[in-house]
Amino acid sequence: MKNLSILIVDDDPVIRRLLQQRLLNEGYINIETAEDGIIATELMEKNYFDVILTDLMMPGGVGGIEVLEAAKKFNSNTEVVLITAHSSVDSAVEAMKKGAIDYLEKPINFDELYLRLDKIASYKSLEKNAEDLRQA
Repeated sequence: MKNLSILIVDDDPVIRRLLQQRLLNEGYINIETAEDGIIATELMEKNYFDVILTDLMMPGGVGGIEVLEAAKKFNSNTEVVLITAHSSVDSAVEAMKKGAIDYLEKPINFDELYLRLDKIASYKSLEKNAEDLRQA
């Protein structure tokens, strides 16, 4: 069992389901999904997520950059990984400047995604240990 809470945000139901199923198969059990940025923002208001995997381009006026901004507003410890089929250096740079931890291209290389999630989990564990030591 892997302890990260993950929110998957993508307007494509096939991609959402594929990501959710592959993460479940990999041992991640705390996974929620949202079909657009508006629903994702509502979920972030109610729940804390360690990681948000979001598509960069979504209809409805709330895309991946806006999801990233909302995530950082609700909790600066939430890590956001943007996923896109429309890769460009400009959007990657903008996402990183706004606090994204990483950027993946579609089609998703799942080994690469798992590696990134493992690194995030390790970082979160170190962060927690440091906080425990400060409190002690």
